[in-house]
Amino acid sequence: MCKNLSISKSLSGRLWPVVLCLAILISGAVRASDSAVRIAVLGERYGTEEKGVFGGIVNEVELLRPDLVLHVGDMIDNWGDSLEILRQWKEFDSLIAPLDMPIYGPAGNNDIWDDISEKIYVERYGRDYGSVDFNGIHIVLLDNSRWENEDFPVEQLEWLKGDLEKNQSARYTLVLMHKPFWYNTLQTGVIDPFHDILVKYGVDAVFTGHYHEYFSGDYDGIKYTGVGSCGAGPGITPDGLKYHFLWVTIDDQDIDIAVIKKGSVLPWDNNTAANRLVYLPLKQTGLAFITQVLVSEDMTVPETRIGLKINNSGNPGGINDTLKWTIPEGWKVDPAVMPIAVEPNTTDTVYFTVASDGSLFPAPSVATNLNYAENKKVTVEKTLGTARIAVCNPVEKKIKIDGKLDEKCWQNPENELTGPNGTPAAAEPVDFYFAYDKNNLYLAAKCSESMMDSIMSRAAAHDGAVHRDDCVGYFFAPDYALDTFYQVYFNPAGFVYDVKYWLKSDGYLDGSLIWNGQYDVKSAKNDDSWTVEIKIPLKQFGVQMEQGKKMHLNFLRKQPRLGNAEWITPIEFNPYYYGQLIMR
Repeated sequence: MCKNLSISKSLSGRLWPVVLCLAILISGAVRASDSAVRIAVLGERYGTEEKGVFGGIVNEVELLRPDLVLHVGDMIDNWGDSLEILRQWKEFDSLIAPLDMPIYGPAGNNDIWDDISEKIYVERYGRDYGSVDFNGIHIVLLDNSRWENEDFPVEQLEWLKGDLEKNQSARYTLVLMHKPFWYNTLQTGVIDPFHDILVKYGVDAVFTGHYHEYFSGDYDGIKYTGVGSCGAGPGITPDGLKYHFLWVTIDDQDIDIAVIKKGSVLPWDNNTAANRLVYLPLKQTGLAFITQVLVSEDMTVPETRIGLKINNSGNPGGINDTLKWTIPEGWKVDPAVMPIAVEPNTTDTVYFTVASDGSLFPAPSVATNLNYAENKKVTVEKTLGTARIAVCNPVEKKIKIDGKLDEKCWQNPENELTGPNGTPAAAEPVDFYFAYDKNNLYLAAKCSESMMDSIMSRAAAHDGAVHRDDCVGYFFAPDYALDTFYQVYFNPAGFVYDVKYWLKSDGYLDGSLIWNGQYDVKSAKNDDSWTVEIKIPLKQFGVQMEQGKKMHLNFLRKQPRLGNAEWITPIEFNPYYYGQLIMR
């Protein structure tokens, strides 16, 4: 399209042929009207799109009449067959039609994700990486959409070195690539060979995307900018910056970058990478409940004293604000409002009394504003964890894993489930059973189904899209003292989708889909239900079970034609929000 690598347009607004675009790449020069060049840099349109935002920003850019438009990739969504992919690119073409200036940008991971999407991309734009010159400015477009810093293709890296070496006489050199390799290296002091190459050959500025959030930093004279969202699901900075684009002015003196959102222009260093390193952990760990509250068998919470830790240990600024609770009907929290003052680089713990005699979900949440830089605050909110109790029965005789659920241990099922945030469960009834011996955890479920022919069971391989089928899912932390946990789904055909997760020191999540657990699984279909029976060896988690031991647990049923049924809602990727499975 002359719109993603070799991307320019004629004055009539129609796309130039790809052959002509490639000619530009080879011969080099697109000329602006004067020595100053004005560039609009757009962020991502996908993953997940807020309809109308990207088109609105394109219209704003057109009003400003830049000489050149750049983007950082993710212009379509990463799904569909070839016809769907072509439809999405056609839709993108229509959205950028108002722009009658050259447009360039690298591929994002939503633009190229498999062989089909890569083939279509190359057919449309000639190549997945390359460079172009505009009024003496050398623009390098790299494809790092499918790799990380450590496995970036050697072939492309060698091309980059050669291209930069040949163009050292350029007025300025800009590099665009989708993923911000630089954020996890330069800001944290990690050696970055990729950055060293850019420094060696005099690169002036780098623009990246992927995180859907704006941040910036100057390293060895190179201006690095993480461009946020132009319509994708946004990461919002603490001062409210959401959808935006960049306005870049390049003249004989310097490169100047401003952030533009509706109705205002913001300075380039509005939200720095250094600030982000402070407020991101603060959002996750600034407030933390010391314990969960235990739920009684009648689904109420007796009056319970809880502690809330305010963590300001990594922040050189003090905190002076107010803790305010959001209290759903049926809950009581005392006090509901509490002023707080925490010294720099310290922690404090405050206490509240909570109780519930009504609906358990949603649970109360508490929020405050925490300082992360001078005159800058981030809102931090935490929801109270409500721990239901499930009983795990001891195995007296060897269980035959056959999907029939006829052993004595399959008794006292957990079947009181809800929909999201306490709404009535949309799925049909389901019984969840739990049993154990010293070396194994046993799971079973019986899912009622009034329309057996409607059961969806498309996944037919380990780590296939089991979670999109009819299925039962479990979140469990076998070692109660650790923040490592596992997500495991089983569909009616007995296929498994599993992921290992762990919470990092900054409170954020990391995980591995490569990890695969060991399971003995059998499923069965009856006249009005389907069942699944599972044996999970505990050796793979480094634990053994005995009477009185606990593990964190949550579970749900997914019935695509009706909806979900959840034990503790909403489903969270944090063991603090799970219930407790107790070995009877």
